[in-house]
Amino acid sequence: MRTKTLLATALFGALLSVQAYASDSYQHIRNATAKVSYAGQTFLIDPMLAKKGAYEGFPNTLNSQLRNPLTELPMPMNEAWQGVTAVVVTHTHLDHWDEAAQKYLPKDLPIIVQNQDDAKIIREQGFNDVRVLNETLKIGDVSLHKTGGAHGTKEMYAVAPLGQLLGDAMGVVLRAKDRKTLYIMGDTLWTADVNKALIKYKPDVLVMNTGSARVNGFNEGIIMGKEDVAHAHQAMPKAKIIAVHMDAVNHGAVSRQAMRAFVQKSGLKDWVAVPEDGESVKF
Repeated sequence: MRTKTLLATALFGALLSVQAYASDSYQHIRNATAKVSYAGQTFLIDPMLAKKGAYEGFPNTLNSQLRNPLTELPMPMNEAWQGVTAVVVTHTHLDHWDEAAQKYLPKDLPIIVQNQDDAKIIREQGFNDVRVLNETLKIGDVSLHKTGGAHGTKEMYAVAPLGQLLGDAMGVVLRAKDRKTLYIMGDTLWTADVNKALIKYKPDVLVMNTGSARVNGFNEGIIMGKEDVAHAHQAMPKAKIIAVHMDAVNHGAVSRQAMRAFVQKSGLKDWVAVPEDGESVKF
C-alpha cells in the first residue's frame, strides 16, 4: 500500500510539473512588446502602447516617411498591463518605452531597467518603483539576469551623434526552479556578450528581435535579422526560438512574411515561431 501511495504522489508531482511548464508563455503584443507568464509572475516587456501612426518615423532611417507604430494594438490598451507583476524596459527608445506607456501605465508598477540613467528618466516620469537590474534581481520565484549586447556595429558607435542615440540596451534571462530558462536577447546584434549568455545560462527558449532595423548610410542592421535565427539554432539546437520586432516600426528591413519564408527554406519550422500580434507561444 505504501508503495502505491508513493507512486501516486510521484505521478501527481510529475503532473503538476507538466502543468507548470504548460502555464508558461510568451504573448507577442506588437514590435518588441510582450507579456511573459513565467513561474507564477507576469512581465510586460518593452511597452510601446500608442495607437497606429501616433509618432513620426525615426529620422535618418529606412522608410522614415512612415509613421509609427505601423499597426494597431491587437487588444485594448489596458489589457496589456492587466495582471502584470512588473515591467521590463530593456532601454528607453521610443519603440520600447513610448509616450503612451509613460502616460497610462499604473505609476506603482515595478519597472525594471538596465542602468541608473534609464532609472532617472523613468522616475522623473512619475513611476514610484524603478529597479535597476545590475546583475541579478528577484521577483517572486523568478531570477532575472542582465545580459549585454550592442545596438549597432562598432562603425556606427564611432559616429558620435549616432553612437549616442543608439546607446545601451540590455537582454534579460528569466530562470526559476523546474522552469525552462528564457533568454530575451533585446535590441542587439550577435556579439561576444550573446555568446557568453548562451554558454552561461543554456537557455531553452530564445526571444530574438530580428527586424534588422536600418539607419541611413550603413549596410548592416542595428538589431538581428534572418541569418541570426539560423545562427541561434546552430548554437542552441534544442532551444525554441521566438522571432519578433517586425512589421511595427518604419526602419525594419525584415518582415514576418520574409522571416517565415526563411525559416521554411532553412528547415527550421519545428524550432522557430514567428507570432502574429496578440498570439501566444507556450513553452
